[in-house]
Amino acid sequence: MEKIIGIDVQEHEKSKRILNIRLNDEIIEKLIFPFNKFDLTALELKPFTRFTIAKSLDDLTDNKLSNLMNSIIRDRSTGCFIISPSNISSKINDKFLVKLSTAVAYLIGIPNHDSMAGKYYARFHVKHDDASDSYLRKAYRNMDLHTDGTYVNEITDWLIMAKLEEKNAEGGETAMLHLDEWEYCDEMYNDPIGKQDFVWGSPKSKNVNYKIKHPVFSADINGKPEISYIDQFPEPKNMQQGNFLQKLSDCLEKSENKIITKLPVGQAIVANNYFWLHGRKPFVKNELLSRELLRIRGQFFERWYLSIQLKIDQ
Repeated sequence: MEKIIGIDVQEHEKSKRILNIRLNDEIIEKLIFPFNKFDLTALELKPFTRFTIAKSLDDLTDNKLSNLMNSIIRDRSTGCFIISPSNISSKINDKFLVKLSTAVAYLIGIPNHDSMAGKYYARFHVKHDDASDSYLRKAYRNMDLHTDGTYVNEITDWLIMAKLEEKNAEGGETAMLHLDEWEYCDEMYNDPIGKQDFVWGSPKSKNVNYKIKHPVFSADINGKPEISYIDQFPEPKNMQQGNFLQKLSDCLEKSENKIITKLPVGQAIVANNYFWLHGRKPFVKNELLSRELLRIRGQFFERWYLSIQLKIDQ
């Protein structure tokens, strides 16, 4: 792998499929000025400003960081990286981390509109008390392995999950599973029920007022399995679909090849959404628990440019 000035790249200690990308102090220091040119409101309301800060980040690496990230996330043998500053200082606050995640996103593709938050990203807290209608904020429940975007009609090629804050937290580790490491992948993928159309809905908090249909499993251009699944949102229409989903859930959760890792404040996981599943272990109960996460998900540039061209041609 080509050496990039200002960046350290290493294999994750628990998986050769995940790369750790660390931005050194010099890179971070040089980002502060261009990042400070735009507040979060400007980024939310003026999409071109997001490209501006993305370019600021890429320019500091002679435009090599974008190539590296795209080569990782599009490669089925990897498909995931964790990016963060090498050191967390007082200058790296939640606003800086939102901007850094935004810059990373816009070097990969175009984020989807997040209906839950009403913008291109979502921030959400996990605390001791919860009255939500989703596992997302339920601190003491296991969030089973899943992919994102199962219930929306936007294409969801990738996702970013960044940790902005964490206090009084024990447990809550991130769980990841690559389809090619899943012991039951062939069995479940070859079940014809998994390729039937399932109805997918969502709870009210998601602010999506429609339902869509799609199968759990499909194939990429090389015939390799891809998955679109989350346990809370499918609406099986018969016994066969219901039993298939139960078996799928059981086989995912009993996998011995899940990667369980801590995600410290300042780190962001960026994963291909077609062959990486993610989840979260329960926290240990603590009335003072507080964790804030950021989520961005979207599609690769090429598909976006193609769709624009098709509209022009029409």
